[in-house]
Amino acid sequence: MKLYAIIMAGGVGSRFWPRSRKALPKQLLNIFGSETMIQGTVNRLQGIVPADNIFIITNVAQREEILIQLPQLPARNIIAEPIGKNTAPCLGLGASIIHKMEKDSVIINLAADHLISDLEKFRSDILSAAGYVEKNQKLLTFGIRPTRPETGYGYVKKTGRKLADTEIYSVEKFVEKPNLEKAKSYLESGEYFWNSGMFVWRADSILEEIKLYLPELSEQLKGVNSQPGQSEFESELQMLYEKANSISIDYGIMERSQRVCLKEADFDWSDVGSWETVFEISAKSDENNAVMGDVFVNSSSNSYIYSPDKFTAVIGVEDLIIINTKDSLLVCNRKNSQDVKKVVDYLNEKRRLELI
Repeated sequence: MKLYAIIMAGGVGSRFWPRSRKALPKQLLNIFGSETMIQGTVNRLQGIVPADNIFIITNVAQREEILIQLPQLPARNIIAEPIGKNTAPCLGLGASIIHKMEKDSVIINLAADHLISDLEKFRSDILSAAGYVEKNQKLLTFGIRPTRPETGYGYVKKTGRKLADTEIYSVEKFVEKPNLEKAKSYLESGEYFWNSGMFVWRADSILEEIKLYLPELSEQLKGVNSQPGQSEFESELQMLYEKANSISIDYGIMERSQRVCLKEADFDWSDVGSWETVFEISAKSDENNAVMGDVFVNSSSNSYIYSPDKFTAVIGVEDLIIINTKDSLLVCNRKNSQDVKKVVDYLNEKRRLELI
């Protein structure tokens, strides 16, 4: 079995402002520990996918930093999209490139900004999924069993039918991010899983489904005849992204295909979607504060405080996110952490581009 990986790393991480910036977004930061999130994503593939078989799809602003952070990967494998067009063109492009190399290859599709700490279980699940799709030509999505009524994730509903004596299920439907009432009912039913956005499939299988459900994209992908590193590749890539529609792989393929199946992830998982998520995962003091940097805390609790560049004193507060960088300060109630992206929208509107 020839295993490849595509890591999607083009996001701007606007919910992680002011640490996350356009050229250095969340996936290129060391939010937890000493390695950045994209380094952690690549490192957890060690032993199952050779470095030469790992492709990163990012954008022009981030490519050079990724080259620096991932010197073990061939430079040609770091592909910069000229325009962001969502995940279907991105994953279709990756599958097309890999299919030209190995027609019967199996592709592991991952996001660069997920947090997974149980590497043994992760690798075991990946290899199990890859073996299944190689033989059965399915499109497998990893589902995460919900632990709370989360309204920030999409969901996948499984059927009660296991496939061929495996722990893999057929899928009834994908559903968009629900309101709180629906999220509670999904949690209680036990039939719904969080949509992790991690997929495993054969290159030929996903290209067949793109041809069936996104025929325009299928034709456009045929225009990329060269491979990364070849002289014509950049111009062909530019033409592809000028023509391609912006559409997600979920909406374009996964919600429509008859080949989709679900495997419940045995490994721990977080998409680290906001500063609130970082607070929840981080180690806490006796007062339930998570603190990083030169910080004095008194009579304060339940807060995340980051200030490595300047001394910061925090007194008599609770339930706050405080992010203090060299040029910006964010003070936010934890329950409003999803609204941090509004700051980036404001700065864009005011053309304060030096701060984004």
